[in-house]
Amino acid sequence: MERVIRVAVIDDHESVRLGLSAVCAAAGHRIVSSTPDVAGFLRNTLPVDVVVLDLSLGDGSSIAENVRAVSRGGASVLIHSIADRVSLVREALAAGAAGVIPKSSPAHDVTAAIATVARGEALNNLEWASAIEADPNFSVAALGPRERDVLNLYASGLPLKDVALELGIAPSTVKEYLNRIRAKYIEVGRPARTKIDLLRRAVEDGILDDIAGTVPDNGS
Repeated sequence: MERVIRVAVIDDHESVRLGLSAVCAAAGHRIVSSTPDVAGFLRNTLPVDVVVLDLSLGDGSSIAENVRAVSRGGASVLIHSIADRVSLVREALAAGAAGVIPKSSPAHDVTAAIATVARGEALNNLEWASAIEADPNFSVAALGPRERDVLNLYASGLPLKDVALELGIAPSTVKEYLNRIRAKYIEVGRPARTKIDLLRRAVEDGILDDIAGTVPDNGS
């Protein structure tokens, strides 16, 4: 039996909220909160798996602050937007959003995106790539060939010891590489504290082209 995904919708257009609620219900998801602003969501006390968040709310709130506020409880954030302001999309992704899905997307694509981020996976799609490519301030970390190899294998889901075995190096050396990689991402303003963060950075920088499944954060 498939898991029921608990969804919250934050959008200042009532028609969008009603439409998303109907689409989610048809897909077997459960809407636990539907509000026009982040303040309304924060008053909700029920657990949420995925927050579908409008990129630009009418109250003038910051998308980065909104993403951080609604994700503090552990929910994944999916940006639902016309995606015509790539700088705001980039802000949302940098703040921790799992991905962006256009409002023009078919209902099936929206529910599939919700399921993807609910599994803890980053949503790797054209909108994500476009937001990165169009941002002149986006800085790619200058990783060396071996660092890219380590990141590719580790972000793909291999445990640290298996990365070491694959590359013929000691696990302690893999840890050193990961520490260097994280330090370099911090230097360019794109911190990667968890394994999911490293997965996102690997996708953003073209190091990992395909996300095949959930990548757990093992705290390494």
